[in-house]
Amino acid sequence: MLRTDVMDIKDLVPGMELKGTVRNVIDFGAFVDIGVHQDGLVHISQITNRYIKHPSEVLKVGEVVTVWVVNVEVDRGRIGLTMKKPAEPPQAQKNDKDV
Repeated sequence: MLRTDVMDIKDLVPGMELKGTVRNVIDFGAFVDIGVHQDGLVHISQITNRYIKHPSEVLKVGEVVTVWVVNVEVDRGRIGLTMKKPAEPPQAQKNDKDV
């Protein structure tokens, strides 16, 4: 389930997609184990696009979720995550001239 190319916090880069296990659900978000010896935080605003009063409305401990890395602070041991799928890059549109 966990990626073999991500073994340490230093291996993380913003935009990286990972699977993780929810370890704790708190008032301001959820901590997710992504396999780097440091849980990442998904802030309540990054869990879903709709308004929720508490993260427990959407998540439960032990649930496996897909997350994306938002930021990494190696010196402070902090990992910021989001559960909102990033926007797809715009596809190159075909023109009649390109055919």
